Amino acid sequence: MEQDHIAVGLDIGTTKIVAMIGRNNEYGKMEVLGIGKSKSLGVHRGVVNNITQTIQSIQQAVEQAESVSGIEIKNVTVGIAGQHIHSRQHPDYIVRDNPEEVIDSSDIEMLCEQVHKLVMMPGEEILHVLPQEYKIDGQPEITEPIGMYGGRLEANFHLVIGKITSIRNIGRCVKSAGLGLSGVTLEPLASASAVLSQEEKEAGVALIDIGGGTTDLAIFKDGIIRHTAVIPIGGNSVTEDIKEGCAIIEKQAELLKVKFGSAWPGENKDNEIVSIPGLRGRAPKEISLKNLSKIIHARMVEITELVFEEINKYDHLNTKKQLIAGIVLTGGGAQLKHLKQLVEYVTGMDTRIGYPNEHLAGNSDPEITSPLYATAVGLVMNNLEEQKEAQSTEVIEEKVEDATPEQEVVADESIEKITEETTARQKAEQEAAKRATISKKSLFSNLAEKFKEFLDNAE
Repeated sequence: MEQDHIAVGLDIGTTKIVAMIGRNNEYGKMEVLGIGKSKSLGVHRGVVNNITQTIQSIQQAVEQAESVSGIEIKNVTVGIAGQHIHSRQHPDYIVRDNPEEVIDSSDIEMLCEQVHKLVMMPGEEILHVLPQEYKIDGQPEITEPIGMYGGRLEANFHLVIGKITSIRNIGRCVKSAGLGLSGVTLEPLASASAVLSQEEKEAGVALIDIGGGTTDLAIFKDGIIRHTAVIPIGGNSVTEDIKEGCAIIEKQAELLKVKFGSAWPGENKDNEIVSIPGLRGRAPKEISLKNLSKIIHARMVEITELVFEEINKYDHLNTKKQLIAGIVLTGGGAQLKHLKQLVEYVTGMDTRIGYPNEHLAGNSDPEITSPLYATAVGLVMNNLEEQKEAQSTEVIEEKVEDATPEQEVVADESIEKITEETTARQKAEQEAAKRATISKKSLFSNLAEKFKEFLDNAE
């Protein structure tokens, strides 16, 4: 099968590892060509703690995806997450040499590079530098400084920070599994691409991705990511509580949670009982569904309150920071019955479950549209978008290189004529698209370069 314009996302989670192969169809929707899933044996709360087992799990997922699709996987886009990820706010500025020249993308890059040089705690590294808003010569609340005049350029940044060793360990696993790296994305950002609309990001929304080992939070407002956090508790903690509270084995606890679990005890009657087979000829054990729901409820309230604490740190009650679109739940843990109602009750915010089906082709397998695969879908989407942008850049460069002197003169005249006839609205749209491309590229380029260096040094 033709492998051009195909992307592969690799979601290395605590519970599962997913390899997803996809491409865009003629309608611009993502078509999933193959998917492979394996149990994640060497990852704890998003951090690799057994290299050998993680490599084997990655290879198993990749082989399964290759078998389904008939495509050989060579490069993957990897998601970064885990309990070692945290964030903080940081203001910084540069003084420009010539304030008579307009601010361009090189000034923004210089400011971001200066932030990247900040001294972190030993063993930590800045993964993402995300500009929030700018000031030019003291003038505040500037969202886009490119094209403006000014001598002093200031910005507030949201920094995402992680442990170098944890990132290197993931790099080692990917490389040892025989795979190359085509991109790196912070997993909450990948999930956001898959389940959030641009309108929600503009209005203000909190994305809660409940995984097996961690719960990730990403807050968007005015189309910009404003806050990120990782809570080191997830769906596995619920399973562990059921295992201990009901005195059963982990496999039975997971099955109970998935089939009969509810985050709202009031939904179960006192006489609702489920029978669990006994071990090695022992008598079956009867478990009350109401007690089961009480165990789940206690842990999910704790997770929700910890996440809400992070939302409060963002100061969502401030009129300018209000999250009009409320909360979106995704990830495997979002499939728990009555969780939406519980989150609404605890936070008082409108809540919905986030499915990645909006960006998928209509004939997609219903299983893939589950919140379980939101991160994997987002990883593939981001890779496809980066490929599209890179291809557009290459086409433009080829046209410029292949042009003869006569063609260049004609082109210059045509461009000048078109520029004169272009309306102010069209100019604004072109500039906005250009700035969006620059902004998106700068968002992930630094992390991708650092990660590739880690891969090269992971011998």
